[in-house]
Amino acid sequence: MVIKVFLASSSGSTAIKKKQQDVVGFLEALKVDYTQLDIACNEENRMWMRQNVPVDKKPTNGIPLPPQIFNEDSYCGDYDTFFDAKEDNSVYAFLGLPPPPGSKEAEQAAKVLGVENGTPAEEPKADGSVDASAEVPVEERNGDAHGEEEQAADEEEVEGEGEGGEEEDVADEETAGDEALAEEEEEAVEETDEVTEANAQEEDEQEEADEDREEEELRQLEDEEEEEEEEEEEDMEETQEEEAE
Repeated sequence: MVIKVFLASSSGSTAIKKKQQDVVGFLEALKVDYTQLDIACNEENRMWMRQNVPVDKKPTNGIPLPPQIFNEDSYCGDYDTFFDAKEDNSVYAFLGLPPPPGSKEAEQAAKVLGVENGTPAEEPKADGSVDASAEVPVEERNGDAHGEEEQAADEEEVEGEGEGGEEEDVADEETAGDEALAEEEEEAVEETDEVTEANAQEEDEQEEADEDREEEELRQLEDEEEEEEEEEEEDMEETQEEEAE
């Protein structure tokens, strides 16, 4: 699965540029593989992005602005939904990717899965009784065990304690690795949040004017395309008239 981020490399909007940098910087901090697709220099990218953003996710004017994020052909969201997912520690779910082991998102998913798959209580038999054999020790059901069997059980218990110590050491190492990964993720989130907070006030002041400028640029591109089409039609008509004469 390839994450696609549609950007405008030559956008005149400062707010859009900062949003694009925020998305790209956070993906790189999480070491998520992604591809940048420029809509300013590539008409095919621009048209594909517009056509594949769901209608209910488009702004009132019908023209979605970058950055827009996709997983292959599946729409993930825009900057606002990406930012909300980042605040909720659910970026991997937003991108449609499995969270890496040890991350906060993986721990949250494991807790939810544990609650959904809780161990059910023991069901009674048809006559209303509960099978007590599962709770009664083997010695009580079958009589006292032989001395040799008890000795063998003791030896296995000693060996099990030794193996248990090794398993605990391995578990401690895995826990330390998971904690280190979680700390890296927290640092990445904190760094991105600092940049976002530092630019928040300036973005609020310029965002509306910059978005209008971006929309105007897109309208100009569309007008130019329409003019070119009209010129081509006029040239074709002139050619047909000359041929008819």
